[in-house]
Amino acid sequence: MLEIDGSRYSGSGSIVRQAVAFAALTGTAVHVFNVRVKRPKPGLRRQHAQTIEAVRQLVKGSTAGAVAGAGEFVFCPGTPTSGRNFSWDIGSAGSTTVLALALLPVLAFRSAPVSIDLRGGLFQDFAPSFYHLQYVLLPLLQRMGFEARVRMERPGYVPSGQGLWHLVATPTPNTLRPLVLTSPGTVAKIWGIALSSRLKGQSVSDRMAQSAKRVIKAAGYDAHIQVLYEESALQPGAGLAVFAELSSGARLGSDRAGAPRRRSETIGEDVAHRLLEDLETGATLDRYASDQIIPMAALAAGESRFRIPRVSEHVESSAWLSREFLGADVRADGHELIVTGVGFRARAT
Repeated sequence: MLEIDGSRYSGSGSIVRQAVAFAALTGTAVHVFNVRVKRPKPGLRRQHAQTIEAVRQLVKGSTAGAVAGAGEFVFCPGTPTSGRNFSWDIGSAGSTTVLALALLPVLAFRSAPVSIDLRGGLFQDFAPSFYHLQYVLLPLLQRMGFEARVRMERPGYVPSGQGLWHLVATPTPNTLRPLVLTSPGTVAKIWGIALSSRLKGQSVSDRMAQSAKRVIKAAGYDAHIQVLYEESALQPGAGLAVFAELSSGARLGSDRAGAPRRRSETIGEDVAHRLLEDLETGATLDRYASDQIIPMAALAAGESRFRIPRVSEHVESSAWLSREFLGADVRADGHELIVTGVGFRARAT
């Protein structure tokens, strides 16, 4: 059994999801302790417990102590199930995209396509938004040979969640290809989506979009941001995502969710400034995708290279777990991150 100290580097929930995903793929039992000890509310949250349970179901594994509030747990993988349709509900506004990030490495090496319904939060702080998953991470995985498509049925926000989206994943036929994005090129286009639910009377989507466009315009770029108002969500909420298309084929993203007493203009300004900051570094992956792509690059066959804004604690966490479970070589040279993947192939069932 592999012992993983959840207090290392970021000390965040990303250690939980990556450890469980790698354990499921490699058939390695894992004991994770000091779970999220650096967070204001340490221990497993509901989304983390549901993430562990979802991966457990995919590989017919077993767990001990994997409940909300727990500071440690054990995960023992079994053999992949042949099921093709799944449905998981966080039961709160906890992040469904965090759950998906744990599922994707496992789904990439299944024997057949899988269809999944996910219920919970889609837009909140400290988690990737649905739009970032859809328009940044999944296109990167497609370049690596793994195709996953998503469709949002209903947005979900803090505090009640109850959003709904659909994921269809088609596994890679052999091994994942390495990802090489070493030159950013120039900015070809900046675009985005300003979404709000039950807030049209306050012009929230327009205000987020206009404030982001003002900041981007001051930096010398034009931005086209689609303004969306919708009424299907079960509570008011909002989210803004902005993306930069680079001439090299890379795409960077930045986003932020709405929150009570958080001004729409502040959201727009923050999202625009973060995107511009990442562009200034010459990065080919944004600050969020930088750590999210490492597990997949570690599984790929060959050397992946990309430029990242900085080596964050989340990048260090992903690199550490890739070494622990796979023996992959992950190293940084300035802004360049090099991942030598192990050419992982699915375990025999």
